[in-house]
Amino acid sequence: MEGKQDPAVEEGSPVAEQAAGDGSPSPPEPEAPVRGAEEEVAPVADPEEAEAAGEPEDELAVALRERGEYLALAQRTQADFENYRKRAAKESANAGQRAKSGLIGELLPVVDNLERALASAAEGEDQLADGVRLVHSELIAVLARNGVEPFDPAGRKFDPSFHEAVSKRQQEGAEPGMVIDVVEKGYSLNATVLRPARVVVSG
Repeated sequence: MEGKQDPAVEEGSPVAEQAAGDGSPSPPEPEAPVRGAEEEVAPVADPEEAEAAGEPEDELAVALRERGEYLALAQRTQADFENYRKRAAKESANAGQRAKSGLIGELLPVVDNLERALASAAEGEDQLADGVRLVHSELIAVLARNGVEPFDPAGRKFDPSFHEAVSKRQQEGAEPGMVIDVVEKGYSLNATVLRPARVVVSG
């Protein structure tokens, strides 16, 4: 019936005001954007991840690279082993040389005593002297086979590298600093002085 108001619509409500207008429903107003809301940002790609995500490395290139690495490692290992072998051989040779020098050093006083016995042999002791002389010659031969050589500096200029002065005395006709007497002969081992000659030097 005309003039009768819908009881569901109250006066003053938006629906009533809209109905009081042109009679057509108005579209809903869009919600205003919230200021300060965080906007979604696209992640920046990592160069390494991008490279990893690219095409895989060629198998031939990988094999060549690994072969070069293994070859370099093998060469370094071989060089280290060669250096170790040379160092071990040198140390072994030095140890053998030291052991030989020590043994020969202990034998030299024996040689000196044999020579003193031969020098003091009296007449009528020819058989004993011959036995001593035989032992002395065999011992000298053994030392010679091992690179040991005696040297007698009598009449030469005194050299502290090869001689040890035990005393000094005046001697007519001898220049100062000359070896005028040899108390003990010197010995060298492979051109290295094993024992210097003990000498008397002219003053």
